[in-house]
Amino acid sequence: MKVLVEAGGWLSVLISTDRYHERGSRYFQELIHRRTRFFTTDFILDEVITRLRYDVGHSIALQFLDLIHESEASGILVIHSIIQEDWGRAEAIFRQYKESKLSFTDCTTFAILEKHPVEEVFGYDQHFEMMGHILKPGI
Repeated sequence: MKVLVEAGGWLSVLISTDRYHERGSRYFQELIHRRTRFFTTDFILDEVITRLRYDVGHSIALQFLDLIHESEASGILVIHSIIQEDWGRAEAIFRQYKESKLSFTDCTTFAILEKHPVEEVFGYDQHFEMMGHILKPGI
């Protein structure tokens, strides 16, 4: 099974005070148990690392960076980098959905998901459901 982890999914597992921490941690363990292949993007990771730095400290952000490198090296995690083609598609999505208040990072992720579909998205941002993706574990 292929699952994209969006910023909210990562943060719910990593920050014990996150409002979705218990639900997210439990669900993430289920995914690991099912030998899920995880996907994310460089823009998502940028958001997560920045939030970790500001919310729980530099050392936790560094630990997350190490975990990302280990997970990628072991093949558990694939990180998609946003390229010019994705940026152009993200701009088009951003322009099209002016009433939905999508973040530009969300738009880049939607562009990636068009090229690299997954079975579900791990997170809490309901914009993913709006764009036709299965979002779990849900709010």
